[in-house]
Amino acid sequence: MRFVSIFAMFLLGMAAGARAQNRADIIIINAKVYTMADSSRTEQSVAISSGKILAVGSNAQVLKTKSKSTRIVDAGGRTLIPGLFDSHLHVIRGGRFFNAELRWDGVKTLRRALEMLREQAKRTPEGQWVRVVGGWNEYQFEEKRLPTLAEINAATGNVPTFILYLYGKAWLNQAAIAALNIHADTPNPVAGLIEKDENGHPTGLLVAEPNAFILYSTLAKLPELSGAEKANSTIQFMSELNRLGVTAVMDAGGGFQNFPDDYAVTDSLYKAGKLTVRLPHYLFAQKKGTEMADYTRWINMVDLSHAHADDYHVAGGGENLVAEAADFENFLLPRPDLPPTVEGQLAPVIALLLKNKWPFRLHATYDESIGKDLDVIEKVGKQVPLEGIPWFFDHAETISESNIRRIKALGGGIAIQHRMAYQGELFVKRYGKKAAAAAPPVKKMLEAGLPVGLGTDGTRVASYNPWVALKWLVTGKTLGGTQVMDPANILDRFTALRLMTSGGYDLLHQKDKGVIRPGGDADLVLISHDYFSVSVDQIDGITSVLTMLNGKIVWADNEFTSLGPQRLPVIPEWSPVKYYGGYQTE
Repeated sequence: MRFVSIFAMFLLGMAAGARAQNRADIIIINAKVYTMADSSRTEQSVAISSGKILAVGSNAQVLKTKSKSTRIVDAGGRTLIPGLFDSHLHVIRGGRFFNAELRWDGVKTLRRALEMLREQAKRTPEGQWVRVVGGWNEYQFEEKRLPTLAEINAATGNVPTFILYLYGKAWLNQAAIAALNIHADTPNPVAGLIEKDENGHPTGLLVAEPNAFILYSTLAKLPELSGAEKANSTIQFMSELNRLGVTAVMDAGGGFQNFPDDYAVTDSLYKAGKLTVRLPHYLFAQKKGTEMADYTRWINMVDLSHAHADDYHVAGGGENLVAEAADFENFLLPRPDLPPTVEGQLAPVIALLLKNKWPFRLHATYDESIGKDLDVIEKVGKQVPLEGIPWFFDHAETISESNIRRIKALGGGIAIQHRMAYQGELFVKRYGKKAAAAAPPVKKMLEAGLPVGLGTDGTRVASYNPWVALKWLVTGKTLGGTQVMDPANILDRFTALRLMTSGGYDLLHQKDKGVIRPGGDADLVLISHDYFSVSVDQIDGITSVLTMLNGKIVWADNEFTSLGPQRLPVIPEWSPVKYYGGYQTE
């Protein structure tokens, strides 16, 4: 009898546990739920349990999972979508510098941009710089022009200032020229030009030729934040991404981003449970001629066999594999040609990665570069199987249909970005309207059955704001309103959003992610305006009022503010983020 009693109690306990597992921690009701699994269907409610989606359906259906301890969140009719996944963003590098940067992203007038420059110069302490690092162009300003050196010097005075413009050039004020000890006898570096006046004196303008090395190397010389400030800066950047609805990022490495040293900040935040985005990251070879040695060392340091068990992990190699295969898109200059020696450099690196089951991504803007890269990948693929290894090109603005088919045949994909929203006018001036009409040819990619993910390539060229990318993809217009993309290449809103939700997961061969479905990750965003019905002019103004990662609220605003975490004060005191935030609305 005692045995029967114990067995009965065991069964009762099992039943109670099963009932507990079927009870929600949080239920969101009265929402307009776009699951992104079906373009023609919406739901009303979502239940979450232990970081996973428990149920999706009507209020009545989902409320059946309620228990006494379930938190009910009334969405008030707002739109709920899966968390956004930016498949190309530089969070690890960008986070370290975010608090030090004055962002002109979204600023509507040059007058206001110069005002911000003047205000920030007054509060920047001795030993630090004012720096504007990407995310803007002249066409976003009502004045439709760039600032002059005279205006920059007048606004900043004796505070060293660096202003980056796309991949093309940067302005240094007079104080910056002095701080860097640039003078009439300073030789031009191999990778760029220091412009000088008729008397041989530096003007304060750096011009990249043909890539961004001189700009990035100069930027790397500027003072850094302290360790505590870098941690705060990274948290602030992630919070800004959460504010915009981003819950996952594929970090593409980047120049002057050394592994493992420059990953210490995100490593420590991950261990402390303070990351608020999923962050698979790629390792970017840093120095020409040592790429093979870099990847050999990293492969011996990192075990990728269980990588996807964590939200924060090394995901593979790239976006730069070898320097000779890079074709940075400085549209102020003609297209660079990859050297004939590229195969000898690229092939052994790709073979090494494939032998060790490492995914890879490869930066390539132009079809000519993509063709040469594919020649190498095809040749290596005959010796080392590509099957089952996620790999893809980044950018691919001018890719041809024939090379799209080659990528499809090899099992690859493409990560596209909205760089043309920032550089469309420059592209048209150099290559013409016809070439710009399908740059990149995203519809052709999708028609071919390629996995395609949408990203931003923030922060040093385009902005990190995903809604700017979505607006570009459904309108074909640049920041300045120029119709660059042909209507035949424009996507409908559902398809565009799918590229920013499940598209990145498709590139990683992770199926059924980035959608709202029972059993899926509870990465959810309640947005300020209904993306599917607002006018196109309002899309880039959308933000999140509630962002959830793994069922945890990481951002809350407006009527939901009390549900979210307490916001961390910005340090240092002089940080532009403390006074302006990130993406601007003025």
